[in-house]
Amino acid sequence: MGWGGRPPRTPPPTTRGLAQALDDQRRRIERDLHDGAQHRLTAVTMALGVARIEDDAPAVRAQVERAYDQARLALAELRELVHGMHPQELGAGLGPALAALAERSPVPLDVQVHLSTRPPPAVEAAAWFVATEAVTNIAKHSGAGRSWMRCTQRAGVLHVEVGDDGRGGADPLAGTGLAGLADRVTALGGRLRLRSPAGGPTVLTVELPCAR
Repeated sequence: MGWGGRPPRTPPPTTRGLAQALDDQRRRIERDLHDGAQHRLTAVTMALGVARIEDDAPAVRAQVERAYDQARLALAELRELVHGMHPQELGAGLGPALAALAERSPVPLDVQVHLSTRPPPAVEAAAWFVATEAVTNIAKHSGAGRSWMRCTQRAGVLHVEVGDDGRGGADPLAGTGLAGLADRVTALGGRLRLRSPAGGPTVLTVELPCAR
């Protein structure tokens, strides 16, 4: 109780607090999916796999085949969902993940990463999704011959810059990809900017506070 017997006011949750709560909830869901539903569905798939081998009755076998295919599809979708919630590429950290992204990029991608400490999981994931979306857009739309990515950490802020020497004229309102990324970045107290004059270059910059 505060002075005068009145309970102190609870301050409203901050944007970063909400983002952290959502990230914690995401991790709980991911753990429950992995330890619960995914485990049970794997067991069902295995049992159906045995049944389709051992049962010779045509009608029964046809039903088992259909159930087996559906179980495999559900398991694949569940694994994809879990993967999307927490990218497995970040297991070794953001630097190795971005280096691997550069190796897969259809457009030559020069990557430089300088991190003093590993960012919080939510910040790391946001930076990864920004990087992958940007590289995808470069390959699909830019007509670029080369691209670059700079990832640095200064004064408690993660800075990510992705650019290309393509035709420019990128419209951030043309699709939902960048809008969704902007929402993710904003939820973490960060900022996303896109500069893309006609004729290029196109440069996407993101700033993400790293305070835990």
